[in-house]
Amino acid sequence: MTDNRLLHILALQHVPFIGDITAKKLINHCGSVEAVFQEKKHHLLQIDGVGTNVIRDLYNKNHFAAAEAEMKFIMENNIQCLYFMDEGYPHRLKNCIDSPILLFQVGNVNLENQRIISIVGARKITTAGIAFCNKLIEELAPFNPIIVSGFAYGTDITAQKAAIKHGLQTIGCLAHGLNQIYPKTHKKYMVDVEKNGGFFTDFWSSDSFDRNNFLKRNRVIAGVSQATIVIESAEKGGSLVTADIANSYNRDVFAVPGRTTDSQSVGCNNLIKFQKAHLLSHPLDIPYMLNWELESKQKPPIQKQLFVNLEPDEQTIYNYLQTKSKEELDSIAIDCQLPTYRVASLLLNMELKGVVRPLPGKLFEII
Repeated sequence: MTDNRLLHILALQHVPFIGDITAKKLINHCGSVEAVFQEKKHHLLQIDGVGTNVIRDLYNKNHFAAAEAEMKFIMENNIQCLYFMDEGYPHRLKNCIDSPILLFQVGNVNLENQRIISIVGARKITTAGIAFCNKLIEELAPFNPIIVSGFAYGTDITAQKAAIKHGLQTIGCLAHGLNQIYPKTHKKYMVDVEKNGGFFTDFWSSDSFDRNNFLKRNRVIAGVSQATIVIESAEKGGSLVTADIANSYNRDVFAVPGRTTDSQSVGCNNLIKFQKAHLLSHPLDIPYMLNWELESKQKPPIQKQLFVNLEPDEQTIYNYLQTKSKEELDSIAIDCQLPTYRVASLLLNMELKGVVRPLPGKLFEII
């Protein structure tokens, strides 16, 4: 990326009322970010969703002055800038409508590995939660996934420390600029994270630190990853927001169940109850559900079970799936003329009987 392009991107980011979605509309309409500032105002007003209030401050020269100051910080700290139209931008995140037009990166991140999972959960993680998180990453280590989290207290730092311990790449997504670190007590882990991955953020060094930044940060955690795993959560919490965002991106979500009397399991139990997450009871559920295979040792082929007794509705679904390579749950329900909740239950029974299996994207196929 040229310095001139970076300057224009930063200047566009600095314009009030122009967020990532609107910025992409402007760039796509004009052909480049540089052309946005050269386009006539009445032409920009023809873009759907762009009004006078949005672009009234676009031509203010102060935006370029602010952009130059931020560029100086970027250059002095060897920060890599990933533009959403460039090849090096995380490809899964690129497909998200509200993804950052510019992502700042430090460290040794290598996104060639497409097995990327986010692990989130309670900041006040329990002993049981820590044990499950450590066991999860230990058993996933042979599959060499990239572990993404928010570098916060509790679940986040537990997952990222475990990733480092097992030689896995880990990425911390921050809710602030790269001129600071939160929480400060985690500064001691920064060197190890940068050696084994790095950090992402879309916040400037001049951005004020605000709790709402964490909610904005969560879209990066969910968008970068193939799937999001919630270890523990109270009834409300940031990890549930991340799960909702992942669902909106049509990504797989997994939740670890807990006792109904445990306050830190309420959120996970609700995700499972309302079919917003797969139940995660064993670490190897992840490679099975995501169709991962070991490079050195392929899993033996699953043999189709013969003479399995199926209920009439199960047989209807089975016959339907025989005509499809794979199909979504909602489509199965519609075409088989069965309620969605009923189909979900039947598919679970059929999975336990070994005749169907779930796939990423909430798809199902016959084994």
